[in-house]
Amino acid sequence: MPRKRRICIEGATYHVMSRCIEKKALMKPDKMKDIMIAVLRMALEKYNFELNQYTIMDNHFHFVIKTKKDGENISRIMQFIKSQYAQRYNWLMHRTGPFWNERFSDHIVEQKTEPGEYHDVLAPYIGLNPVRSGYVKDPRDYRYSSYRCFIDPHYVPPVKITLSEYYMKYGDTFEERAKVFLEKEERYRKRILPESLFK
Repeated sequence: MPRKRRICIEGATYHVMSRCIEKKALMKPDKMKDIMIAVLRMALEKYNFELNQYTIMDNHFHFVIKTKKDGENISRIMQFIKSQYAQRYNWLMHRTGPFWNERFSDHIVEQKTEPGEYHDVLAPYIGLNPVRSGYVKDPRDYRYSSYRCFIDPHYVPPVKITLSEYYMKYGDTFEERAKVFLEKEERYRKRILPESLFK
């Protein structure tokens, strides 16, 4: 059965995800996540795109990437990120063979029926991944996520984050936007996550 053709659109916001081979926790050590941060920096220097959000887990990652007019398409960007990471991991661990489990999956925010509402769920979904997985109780405490960019005006992330147009519509000031974000996140928590996770 032929692979589904990737939809590549200029100026589109992509939620992308990819898992380690056999879903193993190959990125569990902090130094392995630090490599991904370095690769993201390299990609942002090499290609013209925005990184709106990220969370790097032990066996997978979530990114929100916005492609740019006259910039590289999502396939080129992700091919670079995944291949650069795999090369570095294999060299460091003295291994050969594939690192990633499959092609990256993607969802285009603008192709959803209600893009803004989709983003309202997507942002906390990605940010709360470490909570759902039991890494931390408060997403602010997880180092390998851009979560704090949404709520802390003084936070300087290790890789450049451009807050999405959907987030920017939450208010005229950072304080207003952070307040709305936290309200939407709270609704998401109550609907999706068991209360025991936050005790």
